[in-house]
Amino acid sequence: MMLLEQLLETVDFAGAVDSLASDFREKHGLGRIDQLGLVVPSVEDAAARLETLGIGPFLISSGAPVRWEERGEPRRFKGKLGLARHNGVDLELLEPGEGSEFYRQYLDPGGGIVVQHLGFFIKQVDSRMQRMNDSGIPTLIRGRIKTGPLAFDFAYMDSVGNAGFVIELIEFSAFGMRFRPPGVLYHFLGRLEKMSGLRCIDVG
Repeated sequence: MMLLEQLLETVDFAGAVDSLASDFREKHGLGRIDQLGLVVPSVEDAAARLETLGIGPFLISSGAPVRWEERGEPRRFKGKLGLARHNGVDLELLEPGEGSEFYRQYLDPGGGIVVQHLGFFIKQVDSRMQRMNDSGIPTLIRGRIKTGPLAFDFAYMDSVGNAGFVIELIEFSAFGMRFRPPGVLYHFLGRLEKMSGLRCIDVG
């Protein structure tokens, strides 16, 4: 189990992140790590801790994906997440949620911020997912979050035994056009949340 705190204590955070699962990434054609998925007991508490270190502000939201298939079985999942960018890497805080044990199993009994997955922004999640399936890496979760014109497709791959971490394939789109949200957007919206006193937006 790796904690975010260990990476933040290094002299070169970006370099430490880039060293993670390097052999696996090279073998499967995955480039730089775009996101660290971080499991925490409370998104708000973890965000507050990290914001004291100058990270964020975090955009925090809750809701249910329109699609959540766990090893091919549809489930109803509801969760909460927080997003910020630090040194070019997205930090995604994730609570255990309801309807699945997927995140809960990674909670640190000591309350640390656990690095659960490494995320990569790619084109065509299903195509890349199938290629990894064909190379012996099964899919754990296939999901989709949709809010208005924004869509977020993702697949979590069963790669802990090979990479040391879950691998997440990610594709954001707006009005059908693929893009990576800029970090300043997370921070701007997070700042608005804090100013309004509404620390978490419920998106359904």
